[in-house]
Amino acid sequence: MGNPLMPLTNDFKETIREQAQTDAAFRQSLLLEAVECLLNGDLTTAGFQKLEKRTKIPVKSLPAKNLSAILTALQKGEGVSFQLSLKC
Repeated sequence: MGNPLMPLTNDFKETIREQAQTDAAFRQSLLLEAVECLLNGDLTTAGFQKLEKRTKIPVKSLPAKNLSAILTALQKGEGVSFQLSLKC
């Protein structure tokens, strides 16, 4: 089995990019996954470096780290977990 930390190939990235451009359900799934990562404290997977490029707001100015820490602490403290769904 390959190295799970191996960088993605350009072909794979292009395939994902193309699918995201043409498939609304795929884009919604990516968004849902990103928010779930945020809620679970996984800011790298949530894609904040890309959000910085799209919004022109420096990652340091995005309150994601604090929000993520707060949500994670609340979930652990109350013994609950958030479940997300998309409404279209």
